[in-house]
This record gives sequence, structure tokens and C-alpha cells, in this order.
Amino acid sequence: MNSLQGIFAYLNYHVPQTRREIIETLFKGLQRLEYRGYDSAGIGIDGGNNKEWEDKGKQISIIKRNGKIKTLEEEVNKQEDVDFDAEFETHFGIAHTRWATHGVPNIVNSHPQRSDKDNEFIVIHNGIITNHKNLRKFLESKGYEFESETDTESIAKLIKYVHDNSESENISFATLVERVIQQLEGAFALVFKSVHFPGQAVCTSTIIEHTNRVIFLEDNDVAAVVAGCLSIHRVERTPSDCPARGIQTLQVEMQQMMKGNYSSFMQKEIFEQPESVVNTMRGRVNFENNTVILGGLKDSIKEIRRCRRLLIIACGTSYHSGLATRQILEELTELPVTVELSSDFLDRSTPVFRDDVCFFLSQSGETADTLMALRYCKGRRTLTVGITNTVGSSISRETDCGVHINAGPEIGVASTKVYTSQFVALVMFALMMSEDRISMQQRRKEIIQGLQNLPEQIKEVLSSDEEIQRLASELYQQKSVLIMGRGYHYATCLEGALKIKEITFMHSEGILAGELKHGPLALVDHRMPVIMVVMRDPTFVKCQNALQQVVARQGRPILICEKNDEETMKNAYRAIKVPHTVDCLQGILSVIPLQLLAFHLAVLRGYDVDDNKRLRKIEADYVPM
Repeated sequence: MNSLQGIFAYLNYHVPQTRREIIETLFKGLQRLEYRGYDSAGIGIDGGNNKEWEDKGKQISIIKRNGKIKTLEEEVNKQEDVDFDAEFETHFGIAHTRWATHGVPNIVNSHPQRSDKDNEFIVIHNGIITNHKNLRKFLESKGYEFESETDTESIAKLIKYVHDNSESENISFATLVERVIQQLEGAFALVFKSVHFPGQAVCTSTIIEHTNRVIFLEDNDVAAVVAGCLSIHRVERTPSDCPARGIQTLQVEMQQMMKGNYSSFMQKEIFEQPESVVNTMRGRVNFENNTVILGGLKDSIKEIRRCRRLLIIACGTSYHSGLATRQILEELTELPVTVELSSDFLDRSTPVFRDDVCFFLSQSGETADTLMALRYCKGRRTLTVGITNTVGSSISRETDCGVHINAGPEIGVASTKVYTSQFVALVMFALMMSEDRISMQQRRKEIIQGLQNLPEQIKEVLSSDEEIQRLASELYQQKSVLIMGRGYHYATCLEGALKIKEITFMHSEGILAGELKHGPLALVDHRMPVIMVVMRDPTFVKCQNALQQVVARQGRPILICEKNDEETMKNAYRAIKVPHTVDCLQGILSVIPLQLLAFHLAVLRGYDVDDNKRLRKIEADYVPM
């Protein structure tokens, strides 16, 4: 899957190596990562000379530089106080190349990041920590001072906090890391080094390419090397795993902090969307020169451009995000695009060919039907692309290439921010596919400008929360609701109806407004709640016709429309106003009021939106190989 940074580490256990040999090994490892693209590099090694190591055992040197690995290598060779001939029987060194995501490229923001000025803990990190702002706020309240703009520094500070509050327990390095990663949200591969645990390596995800004997770690695995022995621990988020007294304060404070001022994780995740869409675009969209680079697809993009057809295969919300972007994909790629429900795709034994490219969308990366569809397509030798929110998941491992959407974990049962992040990821793919087409440059520029404005516009939509709550108070005792739209907004209607079904247990139906005369109009009267999405796009006139038909049958339409469209609002019983953006992105803004409406309806009906006992998703644990 897409990688923004490169991690390399080297542990020599009872194999004497000089500091020079250790450093050379680290640099060779970094040079193998140069193809990834990066803006800075750094290493962490045991500091001082050999005698000081034996006497003190508590020194770590960090050397970092902006620019290329060669610049860092030159800097290391300038270190006059480093004894390059000092020999270590056991030593653990770490190295990193960074592509700036949080914070500008400079020495302070480069990795390794440290826990304090004494370098008690250092960490290198690949990925994005989506809750780093909350972690930073928490740690600053405990007196920790931050020096960088990175999300990674919060990890280094957090492990010191956990260590300092667990000293009486005499816990292992691996256990310490387990407790830390339970508080992290996002996508991450991490390597830790500490003066308190000399010669020990603790990591999550794979780190070394110096052997052909490889272990692939699953999600929530922590690998530790102590005294030359590897052990793997499984992190389970259950009450029985609560740590001992020294960490209980952290657990309580952190868990409360994670939810913040929100009543539920679903509400929190809806309101995280201004940031989650930024995280999906971070390091990928260059708004200055209108370019898009999806690193996980870079090596496959030429082959994708040669294909004859794109298939998007998914379930539920992921299916809707595919449907929402089908039109812009067809426009920018000039390829036929088919969006398939995974279960139906398998039931039909759908023909696929070697010149097809098949996309598999899944929040978890473990959705059973989608995973089986992936294996079906691989058996027919198509190129497979994964778009998931979970690093190391089955779909991310089994596809040929892919994109990690970086939305952060969804704890609430109903997917919200993943829908908008998948939406953005597919739009970015369309932009990447059309980069070399002169005739589409103006259209691409409009869309990229729309992506840049998206976070602030989402905030504007979220500001109507109280208004939507009042609307919910009028609707929550109803038994059914119809949601209508067409064009780019048909998927919005399906997704809004699904959210209402999932958490309120009301009947809801997403209807293509163009099909109104072919049956659904019979349901419309003064008692039936009808929500209509009407935007100033090419479908506007046809949507106005559908609106007139609803009004003619004494319907009382609730409109989701553009905030300056006073003419359309005249026919509305209620109007929820959203900002205007480029047509293919308008669906991101129009779906959020429906997410909020579903949330408030569920609360008013007395349901726990984060714990839906009627809905259980079948994941890949049940998929036969």
C-alpha cells in the first residue's frame, strides 16, 4: 500500500560490529528506500565511545539532515566526537527517510523523533497518527514540551509518559509499546529504541530486508527482540487487557480525551471529516502545480491506463462511494466504469478479463464478500487495486497495488468519514489518470481547487448541526423516509438512507429521482417525509421537475440545496443549505447533513449509535481460502 516514508533498522546480537560498520549498514538500508521520494533523513545510534557505553549504557545520538541521504552521510562523517572504531557486541540502530506530511521539511521535523532532550526514547514512524492533536494536548497538560510540528513526536512523548507512570511495575519494552499503541489512531509502522532497554528492538509492522526469512505481522501485532529472541504479542482491546495501577490514570484520561466533548464516537467521526479528508490528500495533492501522486499506484499507473474497463467492487457504504465517483471516473479516464456489489458480483460469476482493472473498496480491508470477489478476480489474472482504511489488512496485502485512505479508525458502527475519504481517494485517482490529457487540464484544475476548499466547506456544513437536530425532532416518530436525487447525488440518497436504516431502525429508501414516475410517486403524500437533493448542476432542471411532482401530491419536501438558491427553496417545507463546489465533489457536502440527521434520529429514538447489536458485519475470519 501507499507509503510516505521509509523505515530501516539493524540489530546485531552477539555479532561484534564497529560503529562504522553499523552506520554503513543503516545507510545502505536507507539508500534502498530512496525510490520512495523523501525530503530528509536521520539515524539513531548508541552515543559516546565503547567505554562510555559499557559504563553508562544510557546514551543515544540522533543525527538528522534536510535533503538527501548523501547530505546526512556527510554530516555523520563530520562528527569529531564519535568513535567510529568502537565495537559493539550487541547494538540496535534505526534510520528513516521522511516525506513531509505534518510540518515543513527541516531538521527538527525529521525522524527519529525523541521523548525529551536526553533522548530516553526515540521513534521512527511510517504513516499518519490521526489523533495526534489530542495526544499533544493531553501531554502538554502533563508538562511535556514539544519541539516539532510532527504527529510522530506525540508517540515519543507518550511512551515516556507511560514509562514514567509504570516504573514500579518493571514492565518490558514490548508491554510498554503495547500500551502506547492502544492509544494511537491512524496508520502506523513504528520502530522504538530506548536507553532504558539497550540492545532491544520493538516495532509494529515489518522493518528489516536483510534476510529472506520474513514474518508478516497482522494488525495489532507487536514484535519484540530481546536477548536475540523474537516474540510477537497480540494487542486485544478488551477490558481484560486493562493495565495495572501505574497506567490506569492514563487509560481513563486518554479514553475520555479520545471522545472529547462528543456524546458518541459516531458524532466525533462525523465532525472529524474536515481533518480526515485532509489526511487522505496529505502528501498526495500538490495544489500549487495541480498534480496528484498516489504512491501506492505509481508503479502500476501505466498498466492501468492501458486497460479497457474499470470495475469497482464493494459492499454497503464502500459501494456507495464507488457509485458517487463513477461519473467523474468515466469523464476523466474515458473508460467504461462498472460499480458492483460484491455479493451480486460473485452470485453472477461475472466475466472479467485480463485487460480489466478491478478496484476493491473496504473500510476494514476484511469484508468477506469483497475479499472473495478479489480472489475470484485474481484467479482470472486481472490487475487488482485495494482502497482500504486498514494497513496490513487482507485486501491491502492481496491486491497488486492500492491506496490507504488515512481516514483514521471508525469506532462507531456506521461508517461516515471513511465514505468521504474513499470518495476523495477515487477522485484523486481520476485526476492522476488524466494528468497527461491537455483537453482536461482546466477541468482538473477546477476539481483540485475544489479539493483544496473542501475542508472549510465541510466545517460550514457541520455548523448547521443544531438546525438538523431540530428537523430530526420533527421526524423521529415517523416510520419511513424517502430520499431522492439524481446524477452525482443518487449515491448520496442511497448512503443517507443506509445511515438511517443502520442506526435508527426506521425504514428509509434512496430513490433515483428520474424513476419517480415509475412507482415511487405512489408513496408520496402529506404524511410521508421526503428529502430531496437539488443542486445547480446538469441535473438541476430534471430535479426541479421531480420537486414539482412531489409538491403536486401534497408532499412536504425537505431540500438539501445550495445556500444561495433562494428560488428552489421557495418550494421547500424545510431547506438545509450547503456551500457550492465543483459538481463532482458536491456529494461530499450533501451527504453530511444526512449523516447528522441519522445520528440525531437515532439519539431521539433512544438508540446507542456506537453499539448496534442488530448489525454485525461478516469479516474475513469466515472466508474460506
